[in-house]
Amino acid sequence: MRVAALYDVHGMPWALDAVLAEVDADAIVVGGDFIYGPYPEVTLERVRRLDASVVRGNCESSPSDWDRERLSTVQLEWAAALPLAVELDGVVYCHATPADDMPVTTAVTEDRIVAETFQGVSGTVVIGHTHHQFDRTVGDVRIVNAGAVGMPYEGEVAAFWTLVEDGEPRHMRTPIDIERAVREIRASGWPMGEEFIAENLLVAVGREEAIAALESRR
Repeated sequence: MRVAALYDVHGMPWALDAVLAEVDADAIVVGGDFIYGPYPEVTLERVRRLDASVVRGNCESSPSDWDRERLSTVQLEWAAALPLAVELDGVVYCHATPADDMPVTTAVTEDRIVAETFQGVSGTVVIGHTHHQFDRTVGDVRIVNAGAVGMPYEGEVAAFWTLVEDGEPRHMRTPIDIERAVREIRASGWPMGEEFIAENLLVAVGREEAIAALESRR
């Protein structure tokens, strides 16, 4: 079975569309945080129309004011009611952990902390939340970060996702139209738009710098 794991789209439908144009899979999992970005309403409806398994991220659990202003009550309730995890072909897909959409796990998180975070979990778990791809095993659990479609921290401006084939993950990268992204974000009126363009599109977020910032917040 081939499963495309698409995480952290963050209201950027053009990035999602670019990835979907490349996906050749038997199933799709949208791994949470598809809102909180310039076009939450457009992205949510794209996700709802997909033949996909969708899990809840922290942004769906606690939508921002921007999201609440643009999403209907029905849309917000649909997002809030999504499950925290799904299992396909023996692999668990969740936003941060199977039981909580907030814990931070990075490529360098201490094994002791990872073991505590995923206590009682075994096998392969595909996560997102920290926006950078990695694949590591601690004890009985293999944690694979699918990467971020909309807001990657990879040192490169592109859309990052993961293809899981017969239980074995392979990290993927899809180019995006950066000029279109800049144009679309400016047209959206998103309050964070210019900052995001300057720091995430005109330059790439450095992977090591982002990981260090995430770890410093513990």
